Amino acid sequence: MVISTLNTKLIEDRLGFINLALAKLKNLRELSRESFFKEDKPAVAESYLRRCLEALFDIARHISARTAGKGLVEYKEIAKSLGEKGIITRDLAEKLVLMAGYRNRMTHLYHEISNEELYKIISENLNDIEEFVKQIKAFLEAFKLRDAK
Repeated sequence: MVISTLNTKLIEDRLGFINLALAKLKNLRELSRESFFKEDKPAVAESYLRRCLEALFDIARHISARTAGKGLVEYKEIAKSLGEKGIITRDLAEKLVLMAGYRNRMTHLYHEISNEELYKIISENLNDIEEFVKQIKAFLEAFKLRDAK
């Protein structure tokens, strides 16, 4: 796979934001169900989750554009591309396709996102985002080693 200029600073910055957002979401998932549904906590969770997914797909789009030779626009295509190139596992790529769909719902069908749904996602699915961070860090390390030679 040929990689044109890869902006590792951009990727590392976005990974930093994802980790910050994950920490905030983990704090929210530690709350009891009753506490989570009080005040503006669901809105805070939605904001961090949506921005976390945006950062995730910023990274994916950048890597995909630098490795595909063409820019992909659809988040689902971008997710599949990373799996096909072995940048992330195919299993994670399939999960990213689902995340892309959820990101689109959060952006365009935000009025249909329920507080219960948000609570369930932050309680059960943050590990998929953590796995993305882990695999992208491994890809970056391999890229830096190869680039140093």
